Amino acid sequence: MDKGLVIVYTGEGKGKTTAALGLVLRASGYNKRCFVVQFGKAWFTGELVGIKKLGTKVKIIQGGKGFLNILGSKISKTEHKKAANQTYDILYKEVMSNNWDIVVADEIIGAVSSKVLSITRLLQLINDKPSQLDLVLTGHHAPKELIKLADLVTEMREVKHPYRVGILAKKGIDF
Repeated sequence: MDKGLVIVYTGEGKGKTTAALGLVLRASGYNKRCFVVQFGKAWFTGELVGIKKLGTKVKIIQGGKGFLNILGSKISKTEHKKAANQTYDILYKEVMSNNWDIVVADEIIGAVSSKVLSITRLLQLINDKPSQLDLVLTGHHAPKELIKLADLVTEMREVKHPYRVGILAKKGIDF
């Protein structure tokens, strides 16, 4: 049995979730069982529908209350912490279930960097995961402890972004 990898997509640039979901798409072509949990994405995104079209071997769930400190949000940090920890509990159970070949924890790094989830819990997930499981983690500001444990780290860097000239997020491109 192959050694499972810990893969990190981090950085300030766009494309972390897209890279992780591209990996899931590729894996589904090889009949791999994939589980995706999105931290802090509590709204409709195209990937929710798209992933369901890949069949029963790929499952996606959303957890959390949206992004912390997003403009206009009235959700307290305490509520965000509770939701992030509930989402983590689901993630941990699925990782340990041996039902999946690949598990993606989308925006879990952001949950840690915004302090709604402890780094201790993230490191526990990595240390406890079954040895053959590939674990993909995404989000801004990956801590050094995570980078040290990971097998592959890719940092997305913004070079140019349409938002900087007033172009808002596009359906099918950004969500």
